[in-house]
Amino acid sequence: MTVLKNTVFAATAALQKRAGEGVLQGSNPAHFNAANPITLFIIQASFIIIFTRILGFFLQKIRQPRVIAEVVGGIILGPTVMGRIPHFTENIFPSPSLPYLNLVSTIGLVLFLFLVGLEVDLRVVKKNAKASALISSIGMVLPFGAGAAVGVGLYREFINEDEVSFGHFLLFIGVAMSITAFPVLCRILTELKLLETPVGVVVLSAGVGNDVVGWILLALTVALVNAGQGITALYILLVAVGWTLVLIFAVRPAFIWLARRSGSLDGQGPTQGVMTIAILLVFVSAFVTDIIGVHPIFGGFLVGVIMPHEGGFAIIMAEKIEDIVSILFLPIYFALSGLRTNLGLLDDGIVWAYTILVIAVAFASKFGGCALTANACRFNWRESLAIGTLMSCKGLVELIVLNIGLQAGILDDRVFALMVLMALATTFLTTPLTLWAYPPQHRKPLSLSNKVAEKDAESGSTSPDNGARGRARTNKFLLVLQKMDHVPALMHFVELLRSSSSSSDAGAEIALAKDKKEKRRSSLSARPSRRQTVTVDALRLIELTERTSVVMKSSEGIIARVDPILNIFTTFGRLNRIPVSPALSIVNQDSFSDTVVERADEVGAELVVVPWSTAAASANAAALEDATGAPGASSNPFDSIFAGSGSSPRYSHFLRRVLADSQASVAIFIDRGFGSGDVNWEGQHIFLPFFGGPDDRAALALCIQFCARPGVSATIVRVQRGEEETPESQLSKVRTDLSSDAPTRASDCSAAAAMQSLGAAHYQLTTASASAFPDTIYGQQSTQQRLASDTADNLAWEHFSSRSSSFASLDVTFADLRTPRPLADALKRATEISTPATRPVLVVVGRGRKLASESHREEIASLLAAVPQNAVGTEVRKTIGDPATAFLIGSNKSLLVVQAGPRAPDVTLE
Repeated sequence: MTVLKNTVFAATAALQKRAGEGVLQGSNPAHFNAANPITLFIIQASFIIIFTRILGFFLQKIRQPRVIAEVVGGIILGPTVMGRIPHFTENIFPSPSLPYLNLVSTIGLVLFLFLVGLEVDLRVVKKNAKASALISSIGMVLPFGAGAAVGVGLYREFINEDEVSFGHFLLFIGVAMSITAFPVLCRILTELKLLETPVGVVVLSAGVGNDVVGWILLALTVALVNAGQGITALYILLVAVGWTLVLIFAVRPAFIWLARRSGSLDGQGPTQGVMTIAILLVFVSAFVTDIIGVHPIFGGFLVGVIMPHEGGFAIIMAEKIEDIVSILFLPIYFALSGLRTNLGLLDDGIVWAYTILVIAVAFASKFGGCALTANACRFNWRESLAIGTLMSCKGLVELIVLNIGLQAGILDDRVFALMVLMALATTFLTTPLTLWAYPPQHRKPLSLSNKVAEKDAESGSTSPDNGARGRARTNKFLLVLQKMDHVPALMHFVELLRSSSSSSDAGAEIALAKDKKEKRRSSLSARPSRRQTVTVDALRLIELTERTSVVMKSSEGIIARVDPILNIFTTFGRLNRIPVSPALSIVNQDSFSDTVVERADEVGAELVVVPWSTAAASANAAALEDATGAPGASSNPFDSIFAGSGSSPRYSHFLRRVLADSQASVAIFIDRGFGSGDVNWEGQHIFLPFFGGPDDRAALALCIQFCARPGVSATIVRVQRGEEETPESQLSKVRTDLSSDAPTRASDCSAAAAMQSLGAAHYQLTTASASAFPDTIYGQQSTQQRLASDTADNLAWEHFSSRSSSFASLDVTFADLRTPRPLADALKRATEISTPATRPVLVVVGRGRKLASESHREEIASLLAAVPQNAVGTEVRKTIGDPATAFLIGSNKSLLVVQAGPRAPDVTLE
């Protein structure tokens, strides 16, 4: 009992003491207290993180890596700039607090070098092994010799000969000049989309070798400096080599065995137990390399190198620790480095002359050696210049090397500041010089051109502009995937295309027999009638961030094979006998739209399908009943539909960029529950309101193509503004003989003339940037264009709905609806469709932003007035158009919004 009383008394006294030291009692929270350093540490860490993030935001606009912001931010916080403010350093970074910051930054640096080791995949050295080995060797030997030569002058001018050995200094300067920043190099290669080019492959391979050799040389230098005597240095080197061999031949096999036994190599990443052992190995190895006289960071690097890469193990492990390292530890480390950097010491002409000389020699020796070697290895001059520029990148690895040299006493403060400027200059120049020497138009992807040529040859297609014309079918699809939520909807979309590519269906066999007969009948025709199968290209987009794991996913080159989303989708296509070509692109989010458009052009896609996921569940939309006249119009207030991440303005801007820039047709698949619940994949009903215009004609052709799939039916209503017909709109179920197609052929010829009269103006659109994001702007249509578009609408409708049409065997119901409220009555007609729960209704609608027959501005305004205020964003309406907006707010059905592109097949020319 006495012990308990004493414990309670001590705790109470401690709380009373802390209460007396609080800010409410007038205490200064920035005052350093060795017994409780956390308060000042929080102030320091917050100050560093916020400042470097703000600086990084602006530097990102000129495509500079974040390390530039962290280094420059540290310099600004140090004696160069803010240190000159009276009492700033004494209050924010007092000297007694620096050991605590140094401890935290060293722990972070050990973990960062572990991440650097994880990035080193020695398998990539096998790619262009001869060229990469030569480039890496010359790229180290030449800068090492040039650096040593410059080091002679630096040593005699600035270094105290009594404190620093001449040989040690030259060795260190040579290593600092020859090193390449592999982590920053990977980031730049990924951002500039160079990994799939010969330049990217050889630079990545050479960078791996340069990185490993550079760290070995640095460890040797530090060992020599710390040894004092030659024999001691030899002992240090032998122990370091021995520890490395233990890690490679004893620890690594045991760790891989444990990881495999625990299932950590099966693609799910390390278990908590395996992760614990890995982190313990990092700190044990850091402890060993520190006590033998090298540096703790080398221990972390060695453990990272021995980690397995099988099943994405290294990538997933990096994901687990990278954020805390990059957000907290590294900025603190570079802030400490900045506190040691005083550019004010560069205060005379001789110092600046040496500064310029060091920058010039560091860049020229690395750039010249690597570029000339690359050219000797049969790279053209543009590729050689790009290789030389990329290999000259120093980045944060150089800053780590320089700080080690400062701590070891090899560098003084003035030479340290001089070398920091060199590292900043070479890193800053890397991206702009690479873009200048190797712009996108001069890049040659490794295999894409061959793949596209092979695919075109297999499908018998011609150029996109000519081959797409003259048929209503769409055969080449590009499906965009960003997250797992998109997979069910796109699977459903592919399922609707299966009729033309699955030989397991009886319908496909009949179609094939019909196709052979048609080939024989039209063999003398000038226009080929060869049947084309549906091909799907799946593009997986991943945002390029500063995370190490994202760069590893791209640089390792295996992510397209291990990515679960692509694997699921590719397997689904293979099981349904639809060829799916997967591709993965890791780019900045601002480049998503450009990547989609470029990929569509590369593969000759005719339709780009972009999903827009929403919540599957919806709330009641009773507020629209009076406006639409649709009793029981389904649940879905607009503000709850787009509650997910896909609803962000940034995503809608991405969609609008694709719509504005794509030469192919674009379909936005708004998923509101596909693939969930008891949806039956063998049944689907489609509702299409046909208002007129190129977008609606493209939607009509796509709907008819879907209906070729057994189990798919459709209700297609042509909606025109006018007085309501009496009796109610006529319905005609089209079931006629396939051979009666002569009237349709005549309609086709008339349609061809009508469509040619439209000219190129149909697809000429401009982009405006009212808020730094593009929008599609359509000019006023002339009378001739309007009449030609109306004629094309009539011919397209006749082409598909005529009793003599070759599509008469499809399960399609056509209807005409004339009404003064086109949107409201079309919405009412859609809600009146009664289908089983296993046959959900998919609404296919044209975007209606191009030569539309009717303007729906007044009616959509009245419909929007019936929903809660601020529930409808203007971004969504601009993205999908007025007809789709009406169905979005008035029903809970999934939508497929179609916009026709210049490369879209003409529905009336089949």
